Amino acid sequence: MNENIFDKLDFGPLKSLLENDDITDISYDNNGQIWIRSLTQGSVRVEVNGATPEFIEKLAFQCSNVMGTTFNNAKPFLDAESAELRLNFVHPSIATNGIAMVIRKTPAKIRLEKEKLLKEDYFTQDIHDILIKCVEGHCNIIVAGETGSGKTEFVKYLASHTKTNEKIITIEDTLELHLDKIFPQRDIVAMKTNNVASYTDVLVTCMRQNPKWILLSEVRSAEAVSAVRNSISSGHNILSTIHADKASAIPYRLYSLMETDLDVNQFLSTIYRYIQLGVHIRAYYSKERGQFHREVDEVTEFYVDENNEPQSRVIYQKMFGKEPMLRKPSKHLIEYLENQNIDINSVASHMADDFPFNADIDVENKNQEHVVEQPTQANVSSEPLTPQVQVTPEVAQTKQQVIQPVMPTEQVIQPVIPLQPTIQQETVPVNNTVVPLQPVLEKQQNIPVSNVVPLQPTVVPEPSAPMQQVIQPQPAVAPVIPVQQQVIPQVQPGIITNQVQQQAPELQTLPTNIEPLPTLDGSTSQQ
Repeated sequence: MNENIFDKLDFGPLKSLLENDDITDISYDNNGQIWIRSLTQGSVRVEVNGATPEFIEKLAFQCSNVMGTTFNNAKPFLDAESAELRLNFVHPSIATNGIAMVIRKTPAKIRLEKEKLLKEDYFTQDIHDILIKCVEGHCNIIVAGETGSGKTEFVKYLASHTKTNEKIITIEDTLELHLDKIFPQRDIVAMKTNNVASYTDVLVTCMRQNPKWILLSEVRSAEAVSAVRNSISSGHNILSTIHADKASAIPYRLYSLMETDLDVNQFLSTIYRYIQLGVHIRAYYSKERGQFHREVDEVTEFYVDENNEPQSRVIYQKMFGKEPMLRKPSKHLIEYLENQNIDINSVASHMADDFPFNADIDVENKNQEHVVEQPTQANVSSEPLTPQVQVTPEVAQTKQQVIQPVMPTEQVIQPVIPLQPTIQQETVPVNNTVVPLQPVLEKQQNIPVSNVVPLQPTVVPEPSAPMQQVIQPQPAVAPVIPVQQQVIPQVQPGIITNQVQQQAPELQTLPTNIEPLPTLDGSTSQQ
């Protein structure tokens, strides 16, 4: 959409909300409910006469006509933006409870002012001066917070303290910074990603523009994280935002957005080495003030120590109902700023070297509050389970060659004696009592055992408890397999059976016309 959006669209009853500088977001849903997000009141519901579903649908059609697109069942989503507004519509075919709309106001101005921020306890004078010194010293800073906490506005405030002769390039998927409109006399290039130009494509072009600062409106994808890494590792300075619950969690939040299996240590080492500060902004409704309140509640310094280990140091912390605490930055940040000809000692000289408590250790203690409980046996006892250790019973051998397994009592685990033969025992039931039978010894591989009497395979182990009946193992008797008796046909006296005939199984019967064979006295018979 072009810059004259207010001239081409009829916002009707919503115009008064758009002209109110205290309102940042307008939401329409659920068949007529209007919710606004206010800088002072937070998220509240308001009643607006004339804001009917028919009017919102008419407004959506106006936006689609201006953009040259359609808004119907086939194309149920519509996005439109200008230098001042960002609009989103969802068709009733998708939003089953009626057409949905969100208007985000992105005015081309800096809402935050130092005097107002200090008066409203947004932060203290000391941490404000440190942050401005870090911007002047070209520190890479990432601002974290939840949606609506004012991350983008704070980045715009920090960017306003960059030197006027330093070139700035903004990379956004939705236009929110508008630094080129706020500072029209400065060397600023605003770039927007889309389906044709990705973060990677825009960043390659950005590098050729030779910027000093690269501002990314929000890091919300793996491609944006890669853009951050490539920017800081190539010597450029960045200001950006991200969704994270605290400043010290920013490096791990960046890693979680990566879709590839990168080495976590290598990735974190890069982040801790090249990103100097993380800032977290908290937004909540203050009963004491009676309005919605935003404040910087944590500033964390990142660095790599002398042992090449990533480290974080909380230098500012504001807890609910307590005064903010501030401590001196580390020598790594002080030296970094000195290399940029920025003296921070004039600001931090009166600060304590540490908090009344160790904030870094306190973070670890909070992680230990949720201790994993030991598993318990179901329907038995609530006491934790004891580890189950599988051991081989100790074998006691005497000169009488009596082998008796020593049973552990009172859960005392007997140590395993090396080089002892392992015993496998077979059991058979006798009157519902399991009686150990002949132990079978596994042969050891030529391992000399001193003071051990050779074991006899016929020795029966003495039972550890009285038994009603002891069955002596009987030697196994091989089953007798009946052998079929071979019947040899009788031969007439004086006749020798031909050997060839004996070896020919195919001869089932003898021919009847056989002539007498030679007899024992030497006479022959005719064949």
